[in-house]
Amino acid sequence: MKKTFYSNGKLLITGEYLVLDGAKSLALPTKFGQYLKVSSGDLGQIYWTSFDFDNSIWFEEIISFNEIINFKTSPVSSKRGTLIKILHEAYLLNSGFLDSSLGYSISTVLTFPKLWGLGTSSTLINNIAQWLQIDAFKLLNNSFGGSGYDIACAQNDTPVLYELENGLPIIEKVNFNPKFRDSIYFVYLNKKQSSKTAIENYYKNQKNLDVDFSIINEITTSVLNSNSLEKFCNLLDKHERVMSKILELPTVKESLFPDFEGSVKSLGAWGGDFVMSVSKENPTSYFENIGYKTIISYKDMIL
Repeated sequence: MKKTFYSNGKLLITGEYLVLDGAKSLALPTKFGQYLKVSSGDLGQIYWTSFDFDNSIWFEEIISFNEIINFKTSPVSSKRGTLIKILHEAYLLNSGFLDSSLGYSISTVLTFPKLWGLGTSSTLINNIAQWLQIDAFKLLNNSFGGSGYDIACAQNDTPVLYELENGLPIIEKVNFNPKFRDSIYFVYLNKKQSSKTAIENYYKNQKNLDVDFSIINEITTSVLNSNSLEKFCNLLDKHERVMSKILELPTVKESLFPDFEGSVKSLGAWGGDFVMSVSKENPTSYFENIGYKTIISYKDMIL
C-alpha cells in the first residue's frame, strides 16, 4: 500500500482577518504546496517524517495509535502535540484508519521553505482529509481553527472568492489573470508570522465592523474586475488603510517601504510572511538593496 496526496499553498489577496467574520475575500492557490505519502508500517504506530523543500528533515517522530485515540484536548505548543491533535480529530471523523491490524509510515514533503507561510498546516490538513476521505473544513475547524480560505486554495487550481455564511464556506471559482500581472511581485519579509497569534490579536482589537465589511467586500469585487494598474493600486492602498485602522497598526508600506514607488499590500497575517508589490518598474533591485532577497514574480508564484 502506497498512496500520495498533494495540496496547493495559498495567498490571501483581500479580506485578511475579516474573512474570519464573513467578509468576501479573494484567495489565490500557489504553484508551491505539500505532498503526503502514506505506506504500510509497524503495527499500531505511525512513523512520521516531515521534509522541507531542500529535503532536510524538520520533524521526525514515532506516534502510537493509543496516543492519538486517547489524546486529551488541551492547548498544545509542540509540533508533536499539534500533529497528534490533528490526527485525533481525524480519528473522531473516521476511526477506521487506526484499526489495530494497521500501521503506517508517513512522510510530508514541502515544495516551498516552511518559513514562507504558504500553508504548511492547511496543506497538511487537506492532505490528511484526502487520505482519510473526511471533510477538510471540519478537520481544520476542529483542530487548528481559521476561516478555511486556505483549504479552499488547497483544493482548487483556480483563484477563488471565499466567504463564510453561518459558519459554512462559500467558494466561487473565478478568473483572475490581470493583464498587468507582470507588474505584480511577492516579497518575503524574512520572518514567519504566527497565524494563531495574529488572529488572537485581531479579536482583541475587534470593534463594530459592519461598515468595514461592506468596504472590503466592495474592494474585493473591484480588485477582481480591475482592468488597469492604476485602479488596482488604488484599491490595494484603500484596503491597507481600512485594515490599518481596524488593527491599529501602520501599513507595511508606511513601516518598511515608505519610499517605494508603487503599492505594497500585506497578505494574510500582518507583520510577516509575504507582501504583494505592484509597480510599473521591476522592483527586484529595490527590495534586494534593503535586505529582502526573496522576490517572486506573479507567474512563478500563482497557479
